[in-house]
Amino acid sequence: MSRLHRPAGTLNDGNDPILLTAEEAGWTYVGLRVLGLPAGESRTVHTGEYEAFILPLSGGCTVRVDGEIFELTGRETVFARVTDFAYVPREAEVEFTSRAGAEIALPMARCERRLSPKYGAAENVPVEVRGAGRATRQVTNFGTPGVWEHADKLNACELLTPDGNWSSYPPHKHDEAGECEVVNEEIYYFRIAGRDEIRPSREGFGLHRTYTADGELDENVAVRDGDVFLIPRGYHGPCVAAPGYPMYYLNVLAGPAPERSMAFCDDPAHGWVRDTWASTAPDPRCPVTDHWGRM
Repeated sequence: MSRLHRPAGTLNDGNDPILLTAEEAGWTYVGLRVLGLPAGESRTVHTGEYEAFILPLSGGCTVRVDGEIFELTGRETVFARVTDFAYVPREAEVEFTSRAGAEIALPMARCERRLSPKYGAAENVPVEVRGAGRATRQVTNFGTPGVWEHADKLNACELLTPDGNWSSYPPHKHDEAGECEVVNEEIYYFRIAGRDEIRPSREGFGLHRTYTADGELDENVAVRDGDVFLIPRGYHGPCVAAPGYPMYYLNVLAGPAPERSMAFCDDPAHGWVRDTWASTAPDPRCPVTDHWGRM
């Protein structure tokens, strides 16, 4: 098995689908937790050295932290609507309660500054249509620089790719400090919709590629619902949604730069494709969702 591809079930922590720290990933900054919250039960998490977003994947929850209470409405699934969310700081005790049950993602980054908790409303989350033709996808910029500035190191966004389309394309990287890029570690967390295009299912699949110019990394994997892929360096993309199975992934990024950034450089062999988008119509299936629901 690839050391970078972590199939669903390999990162379980009890009833939680994912517990991935920076140490376990073999790097410095980025981690991911996905919590399973049974109906009516409370759960407490200590953030330690990590700041985090509280991002409902399905269901909603009440979040209590530092004397603040946030009611997160959430959503049916990641394919149903754009959700509200919250930011929680390092060295915090966070209590979760869900009346009907929920699955909650905590994209997280080791950081130095301790900020205050903050709520993010779904209606304030920008939805971007990126690309054109079969490279059209939706980018939900809930936690990106320029949109959400209340974080020390953590960057995060969601991608929705209609079935049959390619995203994270052209392939790009952010592993050097230079004119067009910054150094970031990155996690891709995949969810794959079933035949109804709304409920995640292990029936479907997609494809993901990560590689380096020197050939040291050359990974081409089939990803299924709940899989995680780690990107320590190198070009990544495309992510391909198989026909019949729309793809979601959560991107989590952080690195050593003093200012948060998601700047990248395209693979020069394929960057020309980006120039063709101006003369190519976008896929009318995008955007897929907004804060009201499916478009």
